[in-house]
Amino acid sequence: MPAAGRPFIHEDFLLDTPSAVRLYHEYAEKEPICDFHCHLIPAEIAADRTFENVTQAWLYGDHYKWRMMRADGALEPETTGARSAAASAFPDAPSTDRARFDRYAEVMPRLIGHPLYHWTHMELSRTFGVDLLLSPDTADAVWDACNARLGPAGLSARALMARSDVRTVCTTDDPADDLARHAEIAVSGADVSVRPTFRPDRFLRIRDAGFRKAVADLAASAGHPVADLDALLAALTASAERFEALGCRLSDHAQDPPAFVEKVPAIEARRVLRRALDGMSPTAEEEASYRSFVMEALGRLYHRLGWAMQLHVGCARNLNARWYPVLGPDTGFDAIADSVGISATARFLAALDATGELPRTVLYNLNPSDNAALACLTGCFPGEGIPGKIQFGSAWWFNDHKRGIEEQLSALSEQSVLGNFIGMTTDSRSFLSYPRHEYFRRILCGLLGRWIEQGSAPRDYDLVGAIARDISYRNAVRFFQF
Repeated sequence: MPAAGRPFIHEDFLLDTPSAVRLYHEYAEKEPICDFHCHLIPAEIAADRTFENVTQAWLYGDHYKWRMMRADGALEPETTGARSAAASAFPDAPSTDRARFDRYAEVMPRLIGHPLYHWTHMELSRTFGVDLLLSPDTADAVWDACNARLGPAGLSARALMARSDVRTVCTTDDPADDLARHAEIAVSGADVSVRPTFRPDRFLRIRDAGFRKAVADLAASAGHPVADLDALLAALTASAERFEALGCRLSDHAQDPPAFVEKVPAIEARRVLRRALDGMSPTAEEEASYRSFVMEALGRLYHRLGWAMQLHVGCARNLNARWYPVLGPDTGFDAIADSVGISATARFLAALDATGELPRTVLYNLNPSDNAALACLTGCFPGEGIPGKIQFGSAWWFNDHKRGIEEQLSALSEQSVLGNFIGMTTDSRSFLSYPRHEYFRRILCGLLGRWIEQGSAPRDYDLVGAIARDISYRNAVRFFQF
């Protein structure tokens, strides 16, 4: 229990046994950070962006916070600042940076039990040295204290990364991107290694309204027309090789809805693509065939390049038909899907494994009811000589809270080799999110510490501590070959 007068975020926060305290402080705490999956904007890193105030650093682009503000009744101008759909109904709704900060402070006292309550106060403590609990009563003091640390001479984007001892960051990048900002970062002398990640989702969602624009963007990037399947695959391959030259070691895919069709003939994939490029709308079945063919081709490419492939499963996206046209994707209107598609995922991995071309793979699950099944699936495709070739990735999105992290770790330990786990990643758009690694490490050490105290793990701190240390940082560096 916290001592009287102790701040909420204290040195033993979430460490509920003596063993947990020892594991965290002696083994996990001092490890640097490898944030191998995030959505930071490379241009902001290249420019070493500064922030006029804490709202810009904290609330811009953070759909976790927007979602909870909306759940508290906040109007859209108070969350994202968007007015186009709300202006007529809420003409006087404030949307200044200070008003948005105050609205977030208003919801915070009611968020006990939500991970944002922990993250928010960890970020205030670790980044700004502020140990106040955020509320309407403390909003002025918190606003002033945070803003004093930001600004042109304060905590810039790179300074925030250095403050958290971030060694490697992998952004998420479109194959049509020219990667100019990554090239700038590479020669800038930045202390952190910033690597691109290959995210070709736009070229797989053949039924989306923006598909033809995506292909046009890829053609412009490649410098030649992309008018058929062979040209598309050639352009994606050339793009991947550009990514490789700038240090890319990962691809990333949103597998929703989960579907995989085995042994799709090339002639069928060509036909479906031709229909889409001609402005006709393929059926869901045709899209599944096309995506399956292209995903297999990409999987073989990743294997050849020595990359790891990340697959995110179990998400139902963009469910709000009123706000999606206004705000676009990734704005807080997604949910847990009713299935992660275990069978489809298994067939896809098996198709690549059958020819010896299955790359190292990370499976992220959004539906916690499928944790055991997905963790079990990782054992079906061993990588001779590669520990943990198929990883059950960290508790993701709606699961990266204390219970969700513990459930993911428990399923992993019960179905696979916990000591090979590659650990936490922020999956964030904010430079203030790095305390989430500390949050994860404290929960990890809390779980391991309880196992020791209960007698289900040996009281050998060097043995168990080495697992905590490796999961915190070192396994990811080895797995991704950074």
